[in-house]
Amino acid sequence: RLKPFNRLQVILQHLKMSKHTDSTAEVLLEKRGGAGIITLNRPKALNALNLSMIQQIYPQIKTWEKDPETFLIIIKGTGGKAFCAGGDIRAITDAGKTGDRLAQDFFREEYMLNYAIGTCKKTYVALIDGITMGGGVGLSVHGNFRVATEKTLFAMPETAIGLFPDVGGGYFLPRLSGKIGYYLALTGFRLKGRDVLKAGIATHFVDSEKLPALEKDLIALKSPSTENIADLLNSYHAKSKIDQEKEFVLDEHMEKINSLFSANSMEEIVKKLKQDGSPFAIKQLETINKMSPTSLKMTLRQLREGASLSLQDVLTMEYRLSQACMRGHDFYEGVRAVLIDKDQSPRWKPAALEEVSDEFVNDCFKPLGNNDLKL
Repeated sequence: RLKPFNRLQVILQHLKMSKHTDSTAEVLLEKRGGAGIITLNRPKALNALNLSMIQQIYPQIKTWEKDPETFLIIIKGTGGKAFCAGGDIRAITDAGKTGDRLAQDFFREEYMLNYAIGTCKKTYVALIDGITMGGGVGLSVHGNFRVATEKTLFAMPETAIGLFPDVGGGYFLPRLSGKIGYYLALTGFRLKGRDVLKAGIATHFVDSEKLPALEKDLIALKSPSTENIADLLNSYHAKSKIDQEKEFVLDEHMEKINSLFSANSMEEIVKKLKQDGSPFAIKQLETINKMSPTSLKMTLRQLREGASLSLQDVLTMEYRLSQACMRGHDFYEGVRAVLIDKDQSPRWKPAALEEVSDEFVNDCFKPLGNNDLKL
């Protein structure tokens, strides 16, 4: 054990080190030119978002929003592999098991941040280079612009761990063309590179190696409007030739996706997939069979309701669902199977769609009274 004096030295040392621009900080916040820049800086953890990062980013966005000298906000990740691979699921799991407040606070503050991004008065540009999943989608998709690259890998894989595509997934997914959003939400299908743009998730596509130049040009803009920023992004986008000729990965399946995933219930979707019997349909059945039945039912309803709700109302609804997952069984079992023991064979309870009652699902959507998310 450290002597009290040594302990004080260690604390002081740590405070010195956690200055915002220090490379050991989990998130770097700096102002350059007319731009506020947020850099997610946990490359070893694929820039996964934890509560302390959320608690630094949120007030900074609010401060920049009031600053007449800040015209845009840029968010990016370090390490070259990921923009942000998701939320810090392990920490939430441990907290949920012990009834620790983190299981409430994390989702509450994360969704408040998602809402702050969705309502931000400054132009918000996310450079989604590399893995962008779950919580990383929440940090990018609600802003004005999302710039994908050939290294972008997008997915909302939550149904595989007994969760649901949160962070405002109930808002943006049902608003994608046709039933793509439902397909992505229920199967966790991964989109790569230019397909992230073609699905309507990214707004622009730029070669990964051109991002530093793009960032420099964004910073150099003098009191730009959203239109000026869009023009600059468009000019970079127009110059990118990578995979330009390739057709959208889901193109040949869109007709099937739109008809099969338009059913009103999970049971009906499964029935339609079985009746269809094509190699594509069989593959989707195999995927869906691995997912938490509870998560699937929750997710389908989340998207169907979210399609006509405001972002604010969607996040309020999703907070209720997050707390239902914290009270339940499948989330802990899914994290165990996928992230802890890595045996990839979760034992879901209930184990079949038919056993997840409408009554149970309804309960997940019920208001939490004083504990509801207030935005």
